[in-house]
Amino acid sequence: MSTAEISVQDEPTRLGGLFRPRRLLVALVFLGLAVAPGELGALTRSLMTDAFVQVSGFVAATLLLFYGAERLFDFNIGQALKGAKRWQVPMAALLGTTPGCGGAVVVVAAFSSGNVGFGAVVATLTATMGDAAFLLIATRPDAALVVLPLSFVVGILSGWIVDRLPAIRITPNATNAHDMVPFIGHTRFKDWLFAAFALPGLIIGITQLSVADVEAIFGPVLPIVGVGGTFVGLFIWATSRLKAMTNVDDTPLTRMAEETSFISVWVIGAYLAYDYLVAFGGFDLEALFSSVAPLLPLMGVLVGLVPGCGPQVLVTTLYVNGLIPFAALMGNAISNDGDALFPAIALDPKAAIWATVYSSVPALVLAYGFHLLAPGFMN
Repeated sequence: MSTAEISVQDEPTRLGGLFRPRRLLVALVFLGLAVAPGELGALTRSLMTDAFVQVSGFVAATLLLFYGAERLFDFNIGQALKGAKRWQVPMAALLGTTPGCGGAVVVVAAFSSGNVGFGAVVATLTATMGDAAFLLIATRPDAALVVLPLSFVVGILSGWIVDRLPAIRITPNATNAHDMVPFIGHTRFKDWLFAAFALPGLIIGITQLSVADVEAIFGPVLPIVGVGGTFVGLFIWATSRLKAMTNVDDTPLTRMAEETSFISVWVIGAYLAYDYLVAFGGFDLEALFSSVAPLLPLMGVLVGLVPGCGPQVLVTTLYVNGLIPFAALMGNAISNDGDALFPAIALDPKAAIWATVYSSVPALVLAYGFHLLAPGFMN
């Protein structure tokens, strides 16, 4: 019996009821905020719409393209990396630089399966900006044109250096990423429904990148797509037993819906946290951060060590709003591992911890390099 067959039979036992209690609670809080009367509800719905069309639509398109190509061409990226030899580290860095966490997750899984070396893991986790890259591309494409190529180069150099340090001998544990992830086995109605919202969300997001007035163009369709897509994503996330990655044998549409929904929750949280502080908290964040300017690059690097994309999206949000300098954003982009750190910790904690430590070194160098040598760059 195959692994997939075992997973399908065991699914009802493992997955239990329809909802995961903690996720359901978070989803209900978001929904309650969205339907609240007055300014709170209006602001929440507006932010959910922004999060969906500015980030979630792009995440969904990228993941569907990535997973669809794998399925269409019957292409195993892990095996391709294994045979790449000297190009393994640059390929891993390129996958990491790809917006979102999909590429970095693939490299982490390939390491666990013994297909790539530890240098490739360091390269991909150093190069990745995670899902914060979508937000930066959508709102500050000029900064993205600097951050992403620089992260790619730093990722390659970091991976090569780690592979050549004689004291570093980290080998993968004998685990299989495929066996650790629940298998769904079919495309569900909720996957199609999420895609039905994600497609117009992507169209609106692309239109917004052209600096067009999307409210005037799309009118009442805009909140329907944004809030509706957000609610479907919250339902998928609250009923899912997946953590941070999907099974490679699931359909591309299911993988897209599951992973985008997971990511969107963090993005929504970051959007709400920032705007609530400004609108209701009475905080003058610009004055607060300007008072600790020399520490901002360090803070960006330290936040990057926190697993997940939520804190990193928040850092990017602060930069986009002019509250932190480019140096802090650059330090965060290098040090953060995005959602790829979750499967890395689950599959090989030792490798995950050391890869994070190693990526923090170039992050500090670049952060304070920009802070001292080009303090006004890209601000």
